[in-house]
Amino acid sequence: MMLQNGLGDLLSEEITSAKRFVDLFVGSGAVAIHVAQSFSVPVLGYDLQTYSAILANAVIGRKSLIDWEPVWKAWYSRAEKVFNSKRPPEASKITQAIVKRFRSYSVRQESPITRAYGGHYFSPSQALWIDALRSTLPSDENTQTAALAALISAASQCAASPGHTAQPLQPTRSAKKFLAAAWDVDLVAKTKIAFETISKQCAKGVGKATVADANEVAQQLKEGDLVFIDPPYSGVHYSRFYHVLETIARGRCGKVTGVGRYPDPKLRPKSKYSLQSESSEALDELLSIVSKKRAKAILTFPDHQCSNGLSGSRVKTIAKKYFEVKQRTVKSRFSTLGGRVAEKEEEKKEKDKKDHGRQARMNAKELILVLTPRD
Repeated sequence: MMLQNGLGDLLSEEITSAKRFVDLFVGSGAVAIHVAQSFSVPVLGYDLQTYSAILANAVIGRKSLIDWEPVWKAWYSRAEKVFNSKRPPEASKITQAIVKRFRSYSVRQESPITRAYGGHYFSPSQALWIDALRSTLPSDENTQTAALAALISAASQCAASPGHTAQPLQPTRSAKKFLAAAWDVDLVAKTKIAFETISKQCAKGVGKATVADANEVAQQLKEGDLVFIDPPYSGVHYSRFYHVLETIARGRCGKVTGVGRYPDPKLRPKSKYSLQSESSEALDELLSIVSKKRAKAILTFPDHQCSNGLSGSRVKTIAKKYFEVKQRTVKSRFSTLGGRVAEKEEEKKEKDKKDHGRQARMNAKELILVLTPRD
């Protein structure tokens, strides 16, 4: 939405004088992919989570299209043999007893996705297909990355959870129909569609996305870089909401615990930007480094108080310490990540909602700051 609401035009204006485009918080990869497809400039992306790097690399890492149909046919054939060696339980109706049976079957399996998430975020059949497709990926590096990105994308569309994968839907009276609908989604078909879509995209110049900390890799910036900064705004680590996708990306997660089926905390990346006590200092440090490297930057952030302690006004104050700042404000929609907006008007609207005053996405204003190093 941001790319269509002012950010895309701004990137077109600023990229003309850039030697490289560097996305320090690559997330879903949308901005990095847009730039790589639109402009002949090397694109570098960084994120703490593996799945983010894979989604971005699926496009920015290659300059040619993929002949996807024969690749898909061979990939599916290999996965089908693996899947057919299993006999997942099926049911025409979702009840608490059925869900209990699904979970009992899944936890006994050796396949990592099925063992961790079968009967929770995915039906046993969906989970087994994820494992089968994950274990039979194409061997060519670029094609393998595109295929894994497609599988991650499909899994995110099938996951039985309200928005993000922080908590799976439970077989309660009100949620059973949503659980059944999610488990009825054809994961294989979703994967095929996603693989076709990704295969038909490529970059104008080969780039790379890497798992890394933004503040650390900022030390590698150069004069002439155009840096895109879209830092976290949640007071909860993003790995809590995307751990299922991260497990699929890595292909393993070890023991999981809790209703959310979380992996060991040591395996879940943590960011200073999601700690109220450290977010301002982390952003201050980052912008200081970027300015010392004489790089120009575009920074986006919600124009309100966020749960990680940062606000639009605080972000502007920090930026003005190091840069000449030009501001744009646009309408946007952002994920609440289970949090709340601190604006009174939004608070009142949300209190009227039935789901405990929370929505998956909310209308809001977004700041877009153009940061130019001072002479």
